[in-house]
Amino acid sequence: MDFSIRDAKKEDMGQVLQLVQELAAFENEDNAVEVTKEDLVKDGFGENKRFHCFVAEKEEEIVGIALVYPRYSTWKGPVIHLEDLIVSEKMRGSGLGTALLNEVVKYGHKLGVRRICWEVLDWNEPAIKFYEKKGAKVMRDWDVVQLDELGISKYINNIN
Repeated sequence: MDFSIRDAKKEDMGQVLQLVQELAAFENEDNAVEVTKEDLVKDGFGENKRFHCFVAEKEEEIVGIALVYPRYSTWKGPVIHLEDLIVSEKMRGSGLGTALLNEVVKYGHKLGVRRICWEVLDWNEPAIKFYEKKGAKVMRDWDVVQLDELGISKYINNIN
């Protein structure tokens, strides 16, 4: 292995944001990233920590991340959500994705969660095959439902 994995630090958030933007471009959502480096620092290291992030580093460059946060399932109890597992394009196929997923699973196990969940785009067959090979169940009969900021605002206006 020519990379190492560690807990993220505040100083890493600029490079973390670059990887998030790289993922958005890969997913054809180049302009969708609204979060800032300052948001990541505040939300990951502030008074009300909202996520935990692992970074993969090679030669002092962040080349991968796994970002998780706690959730609660009414069926299972405590769970964590893997928001993003990102491996820079130049590091794909190096074992880095497996190493990051290993850290997430060990972290969830240490916390005593009963499930680790995440989403994958239905067209991202390499990722789907990767997750299934690791023993994850890709539930194709569920649809992701979201209200974005505009949707929340419209919703609120309709109930008042």
